[in-house]
Amino acid sequence: MPNRSRVTRRLGLKTALAASVALPLSSTALPSEPASAQERLGGPLEVMSFNLRFASTAEPHSWAARRPVMRRLLRREQPHVIGTQEGLHQQLRDIEADLGPSYDWIGAGRAGGSRDEFMGILYDTRRLGPLEYDHFWLSDTPYLIASNTWGNAHIRMVTWVRFRDLRAGGREFYVLNTHLDNASQYARERAATLVAERVTGLARSLPVIVTGDFNVAAHGNPVYDTVLGAGLVDTWDAAAERGEAYGTFHGYGPLVPGGARIDWVLTTPGVMVHRASVNTFAQDGRFPSDHLPVQASLTWG
Repeated sequence: MPNRSRVTRRLGLKTALAASVALPLSSTALPSEPASAQERLGGPLEVMSFNLRFASTAEPHSWAARRPVMRRLLRREQPHVIGTQEGLHQQLRDIEADLGPSYDWIGAGRAGGSRDEFMGILYDTRRLGPLEYDHFWLSDTPYLIASNTWGNAHIRMVTWVRFRDLRAGGREFYVLNTHLDNASQYARERAATLVAERVTGLARSLPVIVTGDFNVAAHGNPVYDTVLGAGLVDTWDAAAERGEAYGTFHGYGPLVPGGARIDWVLTTPGVMVHRASVNTFAQDGRFPSDHLPVQASLTWG
């Protein structure tokens, strides 16, 4: 991916920079587009959180089988920013290619470099310009790459980006994207505390959007209370309009109306939430992932 402009990072994290991949930076030039595209780009910010399910070769749900469904879903929705979980390096490059030349992404493998899963953040360069990014690990040593001190079953991390909204007067905001542990409640609670601390620090200056797979149900776990205790708002609850509720992890089985919503889009107060939804798109009975993506349509207050 070409390096089109500059972005700033913490000077103290050069080792993390060396381990990072796929760090393209977009131009702020706004190409001529059809009226429908112009309307979309000038309207609310469309945000998606999506656990992609890593690119396995195991059938019947291999990445080769799921990729065409993922492509159709994302091309139809065209979110301006997508916080992804579980994506592997080549899988994210596939998605970038399928979305087309207007999209780029930022991320680093949780084990360092291109190894293991990413918390990749994809974004529409026609709408968003990245200004700064960083990563930290959910451990007692958050800036030690691949650190894991709380009994996580897997290495866990956060990727964040400070963006400029090119279609909203240059408004700046942060996106944090994460995936909490699937096995340890203790590790999830410690992770939630660390995320909440970082959100509190960032939110002193700019709005914050948090996307992620939290591996616990909203409204039913101390993790949820801790994260919202940082002053965040659940877009599902705040939305002026919402779609039908479903459990967001289905494991390729039947969908569960009203089931556990473990994938969230959160924001700091003052962001208007027009609509929130759980996307149930499938093609010929095949889902793009074992999770359903969650979406929110936002306007800056």
